[in-house]
Amino acid sequence: MTTGQDTVVLVHGLWVHGLAMELQRFALARLGYHAVAYSYHPVRHDLTENAERLALYAYSLRAPVVHFVGHSLGGLVILKMLAREPGTGGGGRIVLEGVPYRGSHAAQQLARVPIGQSLLGRSMREWLASERPADFARFEIGVIAGSFGLGLGRLVDRDLPQPSDGVVSVEETRVPGMRDHIVLAVNHSGMLISPAVIRQIAAFLREGAFVRER
Repeated sequence: MTTGQDTVVLVHGLWVHGLAMELQRFALARLGYHAVAYSYHPVRHDLTENAERLALYAYSLRAPVVHFVGHSLGGLVILKMLAREPGTGGGGRIVLEGVPYRGSHAAQQLARVPIGQSLLGRSMREWLASERPADFARFEIGVIAGSFGLGLGRLVDRDLPQPSDGVVSVEETRVPGMRDHIVLAVNHSGMLISPAVIRQIAAFLREGAFVRER
């Protein structure tokens, strides 16, 4: 699969804007992709609504091939979209960075404090409360997890399972049917600016597999 006119849609996580994906978007654009950062409302809208909006956006691009890159909650929006609208896979590949597919121990702990439910927003609360979609074998999904356990999650959850990226544990990132999974020495927010993560994203979009560096 070559870049050519391939489009990459980057989807941000909780509490941030599409600008959080700008470094990765710029790096992929330099490699020849038509890279765009998609913004949504993770607190105001629920996960289903955000997934539907992402699907409509992907269709509106009218691109021959569409790849998706999602960080944290953004990856859950992508997975929800694929489960509801399999055709929005766009014939491309999907890279998930620090995405808590199997649930989030840290988010569950945060939800126990009075303001926690509001901070998590409707999208994350829906994912935690609903049955997780599991039919992803038809898609080419690569998962990046972090093992540098310094992050906000450790402040709200001292029992966060390790190894983790400080917010999401490595085990929480495993998606059934994924094509590849790699653990890098980065923390949750650091994924967005890590050259190593960018290299692995590019490798998976290009080859459908991550690079095991010596």
